[in-house]
Order: sequence, then C-alpha cells, then structure tokens
Amino acid sequence: MLRFEQTTDIESPIYRDALEIRLSVFVNEQNVSPAIEIDEKESSCIHVVGYDSNNNPVATARLFPVDKENFKVQRVAVLKSERGKHLGKLLMEQMEASARKNGAKRIVLGAQNQALPFYEKIGYHIFGAEYEEAGILHHDVEKTL
Repeated sequence: MLRFEQTTDIESPIYRDALEIRLSVFVNEQNVSPAIEIDEKESSCIHVVGYDSNNNPVATARLFPVDKENFKVQRVAVLKSERGKHLGKLLMEQMEASARKNGAKRIVLGAQNQALPFYEKIGYHIFGAEYEEAGILHHDVEKTL
C-alpha cells in the first residue's frame, strides 16, 4: 500500500522527492533531456508522491489544470524496482481523486505507447493520432470522471 502526499510548493520536500523519481525514470532510464523533463509548468501543478511502508518515495505524477473541468496528468513514474506491484493503478486512482476534488470532469494524459494497455485496463480511451515526444511514441488518452 502507498501513502500519498501532494504539494504545489516547488520548494517542498515532496516536490524534491517527485523530481528524484522523475529523474531516475525519465532521464536515467529513458534518456529524456533534463531540459524538457523539468518545465515552466512545475509551479502550476499539483505534485503527488506515493511513499512505501518505509517512507521511501516510489511513485509520482503531476496534475495540471487545463481549465476548470479538464485536468492533465503528466510525468507518471514508478521506480523500476517497484514495478509490477500495481502501484501505477493506485497512483492513477489518487490522481483521479485529486482531479475530482479540484472540480475535474475529465482527465487526459499523453501515454507512452508501451503503457497503453495499462491505461486502457483502468478505463482510459485513446483519442487523436500517435505523436513523438522526447523520442518516445505516445497517444493521448482520456477518462470521464
């Protein structure tokens, strides 16, 4: 089970934990440039971190308010050592709850193609054409809340 913490403060320890996970997964594993991994939207997002029973940060995502009813989940990451434990599902349930609490009626995200089966299994639907971002093929997915 995970304990979730969230923040909008980019000076907080929770945000620093989120960045550690993102740098490990996106920059170190997937070779995404740090210049595009950390962007101008950081201070406009709700950053969520999942902590394991030993209080180690193991999963993260951020929630960007597109408008009052549409929120975008970004930077979804689970540490490599923690994958296969269904933490991604718990993280996405937390993101959806957070979006609903903030008035969202719809949630969208740009899913890496390799993760599409996961998102479809938890109720997301593909919309739009395939595109490349940071050298990785993606599709946009959405879910009505």
